[in-house]
Amino acid sequence: MSYCRQEGKDRIIFVTKEDHETPSNAELVADDPNDPYEEHGLILPNGDINWNCPCLGGMASGPCGEQFKSAFSCFHYSTEEVKGSDCVDQFRAMQECMQKYPDLYPQEEDEEEKESEGAEGATAAATATATAAAAGASLTKEEGSS
Repeated sequence: MSYCRQEGKDRIIFVTKEDHETPSNAELVADDPNDPYEEHGLILPNGDINWNCPCLGGMASGPCGEQFKSAFSCFHYSTEEVKGSDCVDQFRAMQECMQKYPDLYPQEEDEEEKESEGAEGATAAATATATAAAAGASLTKEEGSS
């Protein structure tokens, strides 16, 4: 005999062997790619950047959010042979902004200290370091071609 019981927030359903032998009659509904409440990854189905993606670690908001969006958009849409090599100015502006807020965007030498303060500090440090590295790589390419 099948039955269901509630334990706190959990609902526990007990089924019999006979219940499992009967084929399911559940109907699956296809996901709506335009559903604004549906969680998406970094790139939306229409190809736009999802600025609300948790994978960005909140970098799209805050005091340097606009500079981050500008640099990230430039890199994402870059068609240069060395992807992002045309985005040096945007990455430089973002880096200059981040240097004004060392508590929010720690530099490489501060990274070890911030990691002990929690995951948020480490995420911000890693993101800032990766972005600075990308900007540095672009700068090196640009300087090398002069």
